[in-house]
Amino acid sequence: MRAVIKLIVLGGFSLVLLSSLFLFGCVKEGEEAVAPTPYTLEVPLGLNKFNLVIPEDNPMTVEKIELGRLLYFDKRLSLDDTVSCASCHAPEFGFSDGKKTSIGVGGQAGTRNAPSIINRAFSSVQFWDGRAPSLEEQAKGPIINPIEMKMPSHDALVEKLNQIAGYKPLFQRAFGTEVITTQRIVQAIAAFERTVLSGSSPFDRYQAGDQSAISEAAKRGHEIFRDKARCETCHSGFNFTDEKFHNLGVGWDAKEGKFKDEGRFTVTGNEQDKGAFKTPSLRAALTKTAPYMHDGSLATLEEVIEFYNKGGEKNPYLDKDIRPLKLTAQEKADLIEFLKSLESDTWQQVKAPDKFPQ
Repeated sequence: MRAVIKLIVLGGFSLVLLSSLFLFGCVKEGEEAVAPTPYTLEVPLGLNKFNLVIPEDNPMTVEKIELGRLLYFDKRLSLDDTVSCASCHAPEFGFSDGKKTSIGVGGQAGTRNAPSIINRAFSSVQFWDGRAPSLEEQAKGPIINPIEMKMPSHDALVEKLNQIAGYKPLFQRAFGTEVITTQRIVQAIAAFERTVLSGSSPFDRYQAGDQSAISEAAKRGHEIFRDKARCETCHSGFNFTDEKFHNLGVGWDAKEGKFKDEGRFTVTGNEQDKGAFKTPSLRAALTKTAPYMHDGSLATLEEVIEFYNKGGEKNPYLDKDIRPLKLTAQEKADLIEFLKSLESDTWQQVKAPDKFPQ
């Protein structure tokens, strides 16, 4: 019997109700395989559905998304069964991890703060330095990173999943074959990640005409965001990011005259990209994703605003648009109220599975 899955959309909330038949059902011998169910991504108020980045070779289906959810939360994707994608990108932390830098297999500390996966469906280039051209390619990286999930190879993960009998029928449902491959693993994970969207925020309702949706302080903060603070220079568009790379001076070591992490430069080799990192979306549950910046060096939103207010950290490659803002205490407080008005709970329906395939 085919599992029954329904998508209910109520005021911007997307709930996926799935039967236990889907989680642990399988195609029995002699039973006719059922084609995957197409999935239309419901885009909350304030987001632009025409900007979704969904590869032609990885269409969204209900079965693929649920397989991706299981893989995303399954710690068995790591060498010693202790780290999953959700270990560093957890729902309770706005799909970050609340740590300065992430912790991998064996308690090893990474060098960068875990960026949120919220609204990554609107971008192709991934990671702080943009080294991955898609969510699919991004999903490959941590699996074999020696200080993250530490699998010796992608083939080793395929072999490991092949030993879990319960996964094969789920790959059959999602891809029409029970053959597990690296590409199918990351396609499923990426399909799930594209469903994690943040919109229908108080600010979106305000923009739609509800003047009571945000406070007067947030309204003033919005004006500051656009004008005096010039935040829209980088945090532009409906997703509040230009998807580009900028040098703010974060991580600059003045004594050594260099960056601890050279960022985009490690990808392009372009001298002007030293210390440049990708502009994060401001929709990504800001109050839950602290600490901030690529190295987790700023603990609070107040510290972030103060950093921008002083004009970043001077260095030879500082972005030309970064300069002192001269904000007053009230303007800083209003700006933070505006940032908080961008938060929503449309992504909070995503839950870890109660059980995993065995």
